[in-house]
Amino acid sequence: MTPDTQKKAIAIFIFVLLAAGILYYQLSDSTPSRRPASPTAVQRTVPLSHPAVAARNVGSASTQLDPTLHMNAMLVAERLVYSGTGRNIFSAASAPVDIPKPVAPARPKSVAQVYTPPPGPPPPPPIELKFFGTETSSTGKRKAFLLHGEDVFLAGDGDVVQRRYKIITVSASSVLVEDMTNNNRQSLPLLAQ
Repeated sequence: MTPDTQKKAIAIFIFVLLAAGILYYQLSDSTPSRRPASPTAVQRTVPLSHPAVAARNVGSASTQLDPTLHMNAMLVAERLVYSGTGRNIFSAASAPVDIPKPVAPARPKSVAQVYTPPPGPPPPPPIELKFFGTETSSTGKRKAFLLHGEDVFLAGDGDVVQRRYKIITVSASSVLVEDMTNNNRQSLPLLAQ
């Protein structure tokens, strides 16, 4: 036999021996011992004349697992009358419970929801140019004088001012300008002097 086979055989033998021991222990405890009852183990019956004795005997009878029916103990239990000062939960005619009135309603009144539309996109920023005059060339083309801060620009149709504002049309009283960063068109009125 090889050493591995010997180790396996020893392990199997120990396992079988352990299983046999457990099986014997389980079978020996599960069968009750059948000894004859001794003559001193006879129960005495005590007359139940007093309720305290009856109650004590009812409790002791249940601990002894005696299946006989004791009528005296049952009669004592039937004669018991509820004598508490509180409410009897088994009687509909007992004193009603005083339930306090609620201070506020449990469910608040529902308020009609006012529909508010979702906010739209913010308005485009205003064009920061001011239109303060025009110049007409000999060919009839009109150009606008535009002011941005302290800078003055002269621009005609299609020109771009400050790399941001494109002049669309120039008329005598207004200029249509497009902000190319956000595609916003605004009409600038002629400033009164």
